[in-house]
Amino acid sequence: MIERRDVFQAIADPTRRAILLLVASQSMTAGALASNFDTARPTVSKHLQILTECELLKQEQNGREIHYHINAKKMKEVADFIEPFRQMWDDRFNKLETIMKKYKSE
Repeated sequence: MIERRDVFQAIADPTRRAILLLVASQSMTAGALASNFDTARPTVSKHLQILTECELLKQEQNGREIHYHINAKKMKEVADFIEPFRQMWDDRFNKLETIMKKYKSE
């Protein structure tokens, strides 16, 4: 049985979010990524496996090394899903700010 990973479960983990931030600026190997964390390399490898299964990261073989880099298309899908919620909360906070300013001036 193949386990399907959910992209939002993947990004719920703080270590995986940190990996995404590191790889966002440049592709990195598992070893280079692991050096940024105070955990065992197999633990980081498991996080990389999950992010790859969710298609948030892509692997690129370069000789004997595997470099991980952001899958921009998948990240855009996530951002597009979240955008309406961000707009809704921005609108609510803007309305609240207007009410608070009005209240403060009275």
